[in-house]
Amino acid sequence: MDMPTTWRCGRFLFDFNKRKRPIVMGILNATPDSFSDGGQFRTLKDAVAQAEHMIANGVDLIDIGGESTRPGAEPVQLQEELDRVLPVIEALKDCGVPLSIDTYKSETMRQALHLGVDCVNDIWALRQDGSVNAILASKDCGIVLMHMQRDPLTMQFNPDYHDVIVDVKQFLKARVELLIAKGISGDRIAIDPGFGFGKNLEHNLRMLANLAQFSSLGLPVLAGLSRKSMLGKITGKDTNERVAASIAAAIMAADRGAKIIRVHDVAQTVDALKLWEAVNS
Repeated sequence: MDMPTTWRCGRFLFDFNKRKRPIVMGILNATPDSFSDGGQFRTLKDAVAQAEHMIANGVDLIDIGGESTRPGAEPVQLQEELDRVLPVIEALKDCGVPLSIDTYKSETMRQALHLGVDCVNDIWALRQDGSVNAILASKDCGIVLMHMQRDPLTMQFNPDYHDVIVDVKQFLKARVELLIAKGISGDRIAIDPGFGFGKNLEHNLRMLANLAQFSSLGLPVLAGLSRKSMLGKITGKDTNERVAASIAAAIMAADRGAKIIRVHDVAQTVDALKLWEAVNS
């Protein structure tokens, strides 16, 4: 299939004919236990300040999450997730950049969309709740479908694939086809192969090396590699010392066709991609 030319994301439209560098999606975790920045932005004041910092440094899209999905993470109850994310969304809904909600719960999606969120980013690829399709069909938000083997509690217990590229691609293709059959326009959908979600180091490296193969589905590909354990296994560095490796991974993903790069370190990634864009133009 042809490469995507646009991605419709709620109030915003990303035109890949006009912009060459990928969309930088900044991570804003309103959680106590996320693997990299858990607890740093739990108060509304701190979360808004971080969002403003990302906006000042050129972020294109802010992804707000209220539940950690790191390996081994315990599920969070609905009300607790709502209490974490809704005040942040309310405070940022007119910040000038699109907002994404990182959740798999239909009620969180519904309330976040009611407040004006522009994108739903679901690690379960909308498999958890059948009512989600009706909610999304009536909206105009962007949708990110991610592949994950098993669940966050068990996903890193000996992940296994016949062929990680073929298996993940077939899964994403099937999820996309199901949504389109439910009446959701394809120009709203992006796909995420799910680095670190039920994959070992070899799986992750194969996916990064062959990331261009996912673009053949004709949809924007999101690459979420920022500070992940695969980078630590290669460099030997702790989570907060993986900025250089994260930027290198972002550039590799951009070279292989990723249209969305999900990151913790917005300023550094934006600068690196500006250079990438200048060279490739």
